[in-house]
Amino acid sequence: VAVQCQEAQMVITVHRDLFGTGRLVKAADLTLGSAACLPVAQSPAESTVTFMASLHDCGSTLQVTQDSLIYTTHLSYQPTPSGNLVIVRTNAAVVPIECHYPRKANVSSNAIQPTWAPLYSTLLSEERLMFSLRLMNDDWITERLSNGFRLGESLHLQADVVSRGHVPLRLFVDDCVATPSPERNSLPQYALIDLSGCLVDGRSDDTTSAFISPRPRLETLQFVVDAFKFAGDERNLVYITCHLKVLPADQAPNPLNKACSFNKASGLWTPVEGTGDICSCCEMGNC
Repeated sequence: VAVQCQEAQMVITVHRDLFGTGRLVKAADLTLGSAACLPVAQSPAESTVTFMASLHDCGSTLQVTQDSLIYTTHLSYQPTPSGNLVIVRTNAAVVPIECHYPRKANVSSNAIQPTWAPLYSTLLSEERLMFSLRLMNDDWITERLSNGFRLGESLHLQADVVSRGHVPLRLFVDDCVATPSPERNSLPQYALIDLSGCLVDGRSDDTTSAFISPRPRLETLQFVVDAFKFAGDERNLVYITCHLKVLPADQAPNPLNKACSFNKASGLWTPVEGTGDICSCCEMGNC
C-alpha cells in the first residue's frame, strides 16, 4: 500500500497482491475509511487500484499536535465468498493510513500568488532583536576590558544588532546622552548624538568625534568619541545611554534614519551612507 499525502488530498495505491502470496484480491472488496469509499481507478496491467480522497472525506479524522496536523483513515479489505459462495480463501484486513503535515509551514498550489506575508514568516519576524553597545579596543576586533580612560584618549564605541534570521537590517544610533549618574534624564547631561543620528559632539572645535565609514556590516555601527568628564564632578564618572534602532536594509537612509559626522576640513556634515542632503538638518538643529 503506497500513500501520497498531497496538500489537499490523499492518493492511495493498493497492489491487489495484498498479502504477498500471489493471489490477487478483488478490487470490489477494498474500501477506504468509515464511509467505505470505493476506488476511483484500476490498472489491470499493474494489478493495482487507486483511491483518491480529500483530507476530510471518507470519514477521516484530524488530530492536532504541537507541531503537526495528522489526518487518519484506514484501508479495509473485506473478502466476499467466491465460487460456491460458502468459503473464502483470505482473511479480512485493515491497514491504518496517516498523513502528517507540519503546522509551521506554508502550503500553496501556486495557483495564485498571495500578496500577504505568510503566517510563519510573520511569526519569525516577531522574534526579539538583540541589541548591544560595547567599548572596543582601538583595533575594533576585541572588546575593551577596562572602562577607564584618560583625558586625551578616545572611546571606541560599537553598536550591534543580532537579527537571527530576520530580513536584512541596517542599524542606526538615534541618540546618545552622557550623564554623571545612571539615570538617563538626570542633570547635568551632554548630548553626543542627537537629531536622529547627528554626532553633534564632533561639531565642537576641540574634538575629533565621528562615525567610522564604511561600516563593517549593515548590522554594526562604529563611532569614536574623545574622552571627557563633567566639570566639578570629583567622581569622574560618565554614563552613556544610547537609543538604537533598525530599518530594513533596502530602505534608503533619510533625515530621520542616518549616521552623520561633521567634517571640519570641509565644514560639512557627511553621512556614513546615503546622499549628503540627509545631513543638512544637523546644522539647522531640526530634523
